[in-house]
Amino acid sequence: MPIYAYKCESCGHAKDVLQKVSDEPLSVCPACGAPTFRKQLTAAGFQLKGTGWYVTDFRNGSGGAAKAAGAGAAAGATAESSASSSAGGKDASTPCGAACACH
Repeated sequence: MPIYAYKCESCGHAKDVLQKVSDEPLSVCPACGAPTFRKQLTAAGFQLKGTGWYVTDFRNGSGGAAKAAGAGAAAGATAESSASSSAGGKDASTPCGAACACH
């Protein structure tokens, strides 16, 4: 349930009230009894910051588990290509033939 801020226009009494969204707004001031108790416009209590917050929250249903599995498969493929390079296999797609220490 949201918390609404109210303020009386007659006496200046202010109060925060926990109400359901479907509840009628209050109109009578509990301090002076005048019918000038009004709901105030307030800022939201939270902010979403950052560029990738939704990635970890599984925005479209395919979450981190699928990405982690994909990353594991890519790492396995890299390890296999390293093993074939270190076993003396030449790779024509690299300038050095994959025989240097950088591969």
